[in-house]
Amino acid sequence: MKQDKELTDADYRALAAFRHAIRRFQSFSEGQAAQAGLTPQQHQALLAIRAAAPGQATVGHVAERLILKPHSATGLVDRLVALGLVAREAAAEDRRRVLLRLTKDAHALLATLSAIHREEVQRLRPVLLDLLEQLA
Repeated sequence: MKQDKELTDADYRALAAFRHAIRRFQSFSEGQAAQAGLTPQQHQALLAIRAAAPGQATVGHVAERLILKPHSATGLVDRLVALGLVAREAAAEDRRRVLLRLTKDAHALLATLSAIHREEVQRLRPVLLDLLEQLA
């Protein structure tokens, strides 16, 4: 990996602060998921399914978005189905293809969690923008 210029002490401080801010957000997110009765991966999977383009919410999509092996994503989706948060449905255009759909309960749970997360992101925005500017 080629570096254009030497890193300064300020660069290291900014990188450390940036990683700390990301970790604080991750810790916040994990705590919110736990309060809602979910693991962090379950929360992230619900968000990935909800955010998927039409016809793209599959186990493979969940695996890609969560950086999981397909068998791990299958187990995660199985647990979400067992909790009544996700349903599997055959795709209309190809009945062999299985799409994932959030249940009504999952939509309500995710809406609450996402609103809380958006508020936290908005709170962190000035800090992150400042850190990104320092690293530019």
